[in-house]
Amino acid sequence: MVIEIEPNFYEDFMRASKLFIQTLRDFPNDAEAMSHKLLVRAGFIKKLANGIYTYMPLMKRVLDKVSKITREEMNAAGAQELLMPFVQPAELWQKSGRWQVYGKELMRMKDRHDNEMCLAPTHEEVVTSVADGILASYKQLPVNLYHIQLKFRDEIRPRFGLLRGREFIMKDAYSFHTSEESLDEEYQNMAEAYKKIFKRCGLETRMVQSDSGAIGGSVSHEFMVLVDTAVGEDDVFYCEKCGYSANSNHAISKLNETETDGGFKELKTVDTPNVKTIEDLAKFFNIKENCILKAVLYIASFADEETPDKPVLVMIRGDKEVEETKLSNAVGALEVRKAVDEEVVEALGCEPGYLSFLGAADKNVEILFDETARGMNNFVIGANEPHKHITGYNFSDITEKDVKEVKFFDISLVKAGEGCPDCGAPLKITRGIEVGNIFKLGTKYSKPMNALYTDENGKTHPYIMGCYGIGISRTAAAAVERYHDEFGIIWPLEIAPYHAVVVPVNTNDEAQVKLAEEIYEKLKKAGIEVVLDDRADRAGVKFKDADLIGYPFRITVGKTIAEGLVEFKKRDEKDVLKLSPDEAVNLVVEQVSAAK
Repeated sequence: MVIEIEPNFYEDFMRASKLFIQTLRDFPNDAEAMSHKLLVRAGFIKKLANGIYTYMPLMKRVLDKVSKITREEMNAAGAQELLMPFVQPAELWQKSGRWQVYGKELMRMKDRHDNEMCLAPTHEEVVTSVADGILASYKQLPVNLYHIQLKFRDEIRPRFGLLRGREFIMKDAYSFHTSEESLDEEYQNMAEAYKKIFKRCGLETRMVQSDSGAIGGSVSHEFMVLVDTAVGEDDVFYCEKCGYSANSNHAISKLNETETDGGFKELKTVDTPNVKTIEDLAKFFNIKENCILKAVLYIASFADEETPDKPVLVMIRGDKEVEETKLSNAVGALEVRKAVDEEVVEALGCEPGYLSFLGAADKNVEILFDETARGMNNFVIGANEPHKHITGYNFSDITEKDVKEVKFFDISLVKAGEGCPDCGAPLKITRGIEVGNIFKLGTKYSKPMNALYTDENGKTHPYIMGCYGIGISRTAAAAVERYHDEFGIIWPLEIAPYHAVVVPVNTNDEAQVKLAEEIYEKLKKAGIEVVLDDRADRAGVKFKDADLIGYPFRITVGKTIAEGLVEFKKRDEKDVLKLSPDEAVNLVVEQVSAAK
């Protein structure tokens, strides 16, 4: 007897001979990430242009499942779905102020009437304009609106396939509130909804503190899929003791080593011929690297093309490194890069290796001190002269000729093993792929766009807003990056394109074909998404394709039918079971049913 389950979102079935797919023998030459390699080789996506892909039928099914799960949980959380345009007028972006500062990732164009337009990289401006005039009273708030839509960002270096493409599919949600307390409640509501969404997609995620980036806002978190591969976008620092998590551009730490006194008794300039690196300098003076105040020159570029690039000198403890996103935020830059030797000499008049802030006050160089430098005493700095350093330096020695105002910022990169900022336990590190994010926008968009509601006293106020995104196509790619082996993809059951494949070993054997058809029909009747591999290819070819595509279950009909048995295999297990046909069908149905 075959168990039946309620029909699910898909009641589909397919014969492999009719499936629109082309699997490849080799990986594509331009692919770096394993998800990119496997999705192309297994026939899920096909490249159209750099960073732009066609989602083939198998991939469309995966994306539909991720979207369905997302819709169900968003609706359950009280959000309402709409669909906003992909092409947006420049006027809205000019009102928010982002048209001038967003950067080259914004694909700008003009229509036939010479109106400036853009392809949507995000929808903050549009949703704010949609709400304006409709959400006119405090009585109508709070409201959460979401959609699932294409996006386009003209990335300078698209890579890793769907993980960093130019065109992609996202779920965006935006909430509107009358108070910060109301926003806090919805922020937590969305965080819980996201946890459910990713769990249902078969993905373990970690919610980490993050940088708000181009979206803006005061508070933000990312949901990261933790991976072992090198394509993780960011380092994730986490504490096993208290649960603290943050990505590298937001993480902070308690430094375990607090002794930062160089022990030098007097201020003195010392010849240090050809001693340029921090390591060599520490050996030369027989001190720890954290007793050296390191100088690193950066060039900051700004989104407003009329604002010229600016040199920025970072003073940071010798054992620490600069986290460049933190630095960009500190100076309000679109991006920063390390200065080349010629730029260093032009800005500070000295070659790299001996730099400092000495005499830099009038050189049009912005000077920032990292927080790690704050407690240093009697340390070593560069003399801003070739082959010389100064020992026994203290912050009290700084004059206005050097630095007009000493400013401290958190601009250092955390290291594994440093103390958790909350409980002090050692921080651990892993790699992560961002699949979702949540932001507290406040009035960043409503205020400049004059999007207002009226309160109970008849006064008008800008909406207080939140923003919540999930990368639909990115989530699917992250699942492949997280779950695969040397043979192919191992899809989580909940988002696999089909649940099972039935493989008759020999299509010229009438008994095998007949039984394979019967199993196929029983699975269809039970509501299982199933593929019948009716191709006349060798069994080895079919098995390789099944593993490459990643069907969660495979039922093989071969010579064992003489014993009344078929072979049953789970994609993520090595063992092959010999079962009766009904037992194999029931096992698929039970496991699919349990996953719902």
